[in-house]
Amino acid sequence: MNSFIKRFSGLVKGTLSGFDRIVFKGCILPLMSYLEVMNFCRNKGILNKDYKSWMMTQTKLIIENAEQYAIDNCGQGITHIPTWKIRKETLAHKRQQETRITSGLIGIWSCLEAGSSYRAVYCPDRGYPLLKSYKTNCKHLYFYFDDPELGFMNIRLQTWFPYHIQVCLNGREWLRRSLEQKNIDFLVHGNKFLHIANYDRAQELLNEQLNARFAELLTGFLPVVFPAMQDILGSHLSYYWTLWQSEWATDMIFSSPNKLSGLMDTLLRHAHITGTSTRVLRYLDRPLTKAGKPDRRSSDNVITRLTDFNDGIRCRHWVDNNSVKVYNEQNVLRFETTINNPGKFLVFRHKQGESKDVPKQLRPIRKGVADIPLRATVSQDINNRFMDDLSQLKDDTPVRDVIEAITSHTVKNGRRFRALEPASKDRELLQAISDPAFRISELTNKMLRKKLSGTSFGEKLTEKQLSAKISRHLNMLRAHGLIRKLPRQHRYQLTLKGVRLTNMLNAILSVSIENLLEIAA
Repeated sequence: MNSFIKRFSGLVKGTLSGFDRIVFKGCILPLMSYLEVMNFCRNKGILNKDYKSWMMTQTKLIIENAEQYAIDNCGQGITHIPTWKIRKETLAHKRQQETRITSGLIGIWSCLEAGSSYRAVYCPDRGYPLLKSYKTNCKHLYFYFDDPELGFMNIRLQTWFPYHIQVCLNGREWLRRSLEQKNIDFLVHGNKFLHIANYDRAQELLNEQLNARFAELLTGFLPVVFPAMQDILGSHLSYYWTLWQSEWATDMIFSSPNKLSGLMDTLLRHAHITGTSTRVLRYLDRPLTKAGKPDRRSSDNVITRLTDFNDGIRCRHWVDNNSVKVYNEQNVLRFETTINNPGKFLVFRHKQGESKDVPKQLRPIRKGVADIPLRATVSQDINNRFMDDLSQLKDDTPVRDVIEAITSHTVKNGRRFRALEPASKDRELLQAISDPAFRISELTNKMLRKKLSGTSFGEKLTEKQLSAKISRHLNMLRAHGLIRKLPRQHRYQLTLKGVRLTNMLNAILSVSIENLLEIAA
């Protein structure tokens, strides 16, 4: 990050790092087991055969409470949506503009969507029905607010037992409300800040979000969206909250869109050179598939020319259901890490309930809200690596200097390592480690085996032989300073020296002799 800011210090007027979209899910853990659900019904005096009629009565009560709350607070009842494909957020923004609601409830929408519940199934062995979990479609309620503290947000409530809840917040909306309270001037477009009068104070406000007591914050919404909770479930049950999806964004606010456009052209060329051009998408309000690719029904083509600042380039890389992307909008360049599967990242932390006197161990990040600061740190590290990579795109270091540094043997810890041969026997390995997707979850022997198994590098080798060969080459790359090993893990990261070499190699291999001679001249 620092190298990026240093290189473009004359163009960047401010930076912001913090949460963008964060989605929490709440469930009642004892009610996730059908045995515990039957115990719950037994304590309530509900027979298994009468479970559905009891549940539908409670569902009716939940919907009636929501209907009355909507009428009392925004003057309109629940609006039904005929299909889940309609974006509720778009409807909420449209209503907010029409009604000019600046704070409080915007509206409540209902929709039939997929969920999980329980049903009575006859058991021949027992001679009576048992409750079993199953997937079903049931009514969900969407509450949209412009909260005075948290900004634009929504809560999704499943009206069927066991009443799962989803809360969607946005760190940038949260920041908007904080800036308003501190009387700090700003200019915002969607979830992008185009200008802030005091960037340092804005960053402090984003950092303070990590100190929030999220469990208490989220539980505080229950009396509003689920006022009948204690009457239905009793006072002894409570929700357990997890961070289901998080987006951590680092914004570079440039002085003008024109200053940013040249850099994005360089990024696009780099993606073509490194063979990742399929991950670069132009977004011009065109239809995209769920995978993020242009819909086949659309006649639009991916183009490589910037027309104006309302246009932008996006490059996205996926690994293990986690992703990182870089894109521009107006005068903002955003690096954004999305984590859906935090267990793929290892950090030093205590086990739940473990004494703080016990040394921390290397363990996967959990989805619980207790690990939110750790998730933020990992996300920022990923953003930093991509910024460091981008800072190397405009590098005037002579190729001769880069080549000389690795084409002679080196000695490390008394062991001699041969020189690299980037144009011949080591080319496929160097091109493999240059994939930007490895900046998300780092390199591993297994990932490289998958990438190199069909190449001449892995030709005629068994899985075990290829693994051993890659291990030897990883040691050689470490000795030359191209990669570094993470502490107490079999994972590796590309160093800035490695980034420079792989960028140079990909550029040379992709350029024509004619263009190369023109550049040299």
